[in-house]
Amino acid sequence: MKKRFLFRKLSGTALLILAAGATYACEDFLEGPPQGTLDESTLANAAGVEGSLIAAYRMLDGAPRHNMEAAASNWVWGSITSDDAHKGSEVGDGPQWTDIETYIWTTGGADNSLNLKWSGSYDGVSRANATISLLEAVVEADPAEVSQEDQYGIRGEALFLRAHYHFEAWRLWENIPYYTEADTSFRKPNQGVDVIGNILSDLDESINLLEQMVAAGKPEPRNGDVGRATSWTAKAYKGMVQMYAGDYAGAIATLEPVYQSNHYALEPSFDRVWTGFVEYANGPETILAFQASANDGEPNGNNANYGERLNFPHSGSPFGCCGFHQPSQNLVNFFQVDAQGLPLALTDPNWNARDDNLDAASSATMLLDPRLDWTVGRDGVPYKDWGNHEAGWIRAPAFSGPYSPKKSAYEDASGAVSNVGWVNTQLSSMNIHIYRYADMLLLLAEAYVEADRLEDARTIVNLVRARAGVAAQGPGTDQATIAVPIDDASITWADYRVGQYPGPWTDQTFARTAVRYERRLELAMEGQRFFDLKRWGIAEQVLNDYIAVEQTRRAMLSVAATFTSRHYLFPIPSLQIELSKIEGEESITQNPGW
Repeated sequence: MKKRFLFRKLSGTALLILAAGATYACEDFLEGPPQGTLDESTLANAAGVEGSLIAAYRMLDGAPRHNMEAAASNWVWGSITSDDAHKGSEVGDGPQWTDIETYIWTTGGADNSLNLKWSGSYDGVSRANATISLLEAVVEADPAEVSQEDQYGIRGEALFLRAHYHFEAWRLWENIPYYTEADTSFRKPNQGVDVIGNILSDLDESINLLEQMVAAGKPEPRNGDVGRATSWTAKAYKGMVQMYAGDYAGAIATLEPVYQSNHYALEPSFDRVWTGFVEYANGPETILAFQASANDGEPNGNNANYGERLNFPHSGSPFGCCGFHQPSQNLVNFFQVDAQGLPLALTDPNWNARDDNLDAASSATMLLDPRLDWTVGRDGVPYKDWGNHEAGWIRAPAFSGPYSPKKSAYEDASGAVSNVGWVNTQLSSMNIHIYRYADMLLLLAEAYVEADRLEDARTIVNLVRARAGVAAQGPGTDQATIAVPIDDASITWADYRVGQYPGPWTDQTFARTAVRYERRLELAMEGQRFFDLKRWGIAEQVLNDYIAVEQTRRAMLSVAATFTSRHYLFPIPSLQIELSKIEGEESITQNPGW
């Protein structure tokens, strides 16, 4: 039986380690022990080490400690900054996120949000390093306290997490300090640091240690806890980092064996990817996910998927609040397909012409990719098994449009809802994907394109598209009817089609575009889009074109700043620069242009 690796396993002294990581954000406390926590001697045993490691995993979703800015999904940084989504809600709610959406990143609100993301990332780094240091101290005091295979596993998992949290910071700022367990001062420079090299080194050591653990007789995931990092997690993650670094040959060498191993697989249908049904949690597609936990004794529901709690339809809906993270008209239009079921944007320059609400009545005969209605809530179309989405579910349609986010919503029949917390219906035990196999596959396809292995890329893209064509949102009154065949007679709100790309692919430019379009369709609203546009070097063109059109639909975008080269890196939070000073000299240098 698979055991889910839940944060409710924290108990007794282990629970107190949750506060034990310094966040490198409080000047007087940087050199001393964290306040209000147990000292190391209390935790100096195997249980304390395990509790410290669980605390490091807890920061995969940094909310509520670091608010929504540290959400596992990166919806603030990877989604509303792109052409996928708006901040949502209404004009006076979360104005700091409006500044982020409109590229006005020097306001006080935006600076505070950036600091929450920075401190959330480095809180995770600190907890990972604290685990490594504690493990070393415990083993030095008593070599028999932690078995050799567990030593391999604990250090391997902690190194993986350290790499992940640094990578989270690197994706926003690139010029960041890198911390290890050996650091005694945390006022470190951010210039001249080989961040990617350090991340890859940590991942390589993680892979080696986790493989040694298996060789020593302890299977993965350690202790049977599904949700822990494994050597496979670290390998897949390494390939992603190599893709961001532009090392396509290295990414192929890393990702191709993962692909060929069949260790991971696509879920059989798209409805099982983002779901509250526990039997589908941590399925074959999950590489790394935040393991949300509801109704576990935490009185405020804070172990649930708190970082997504605002991203539900508003008060007219079954969820009661709050209407953030609303899909853009541009995104909705992008799901149109041609008669062959291929993206209309490939052949029709007017694919983004539609300005009005794409509700069930207006889309009844439209050719659409069925992933639209697994991603976007739109009027007259079933919203999983909650009944049809209604206009009254939108908080301020004139502000951010008529659409709701859908991937973050659990099913009524899943029973995943939290019983506690402010507007408890926003909280659930539904896991939040950070990295999933479809994402990895499309990264490998992208690398194949850059290596001119176009047919290998086409094979992978068609695998992802084949799964997309298995099921569509159905009338959804129970688990059996939430998903139906895409041509089911019950569907009256679209003509769904998902075609396969015919071969051979011989044009690298076309293949590159096809892969990039597939990433948008498959990963929409998952916090990946802005980072993709950045690493492809096309953010200026795409986002300025997007704003020019979308501001005619959503007036709040009329104040958006022009996206320029400086926006490829976020400004480093002013507080972190101030706290980095040594005898008045700043250790951390602001990013160019800010």
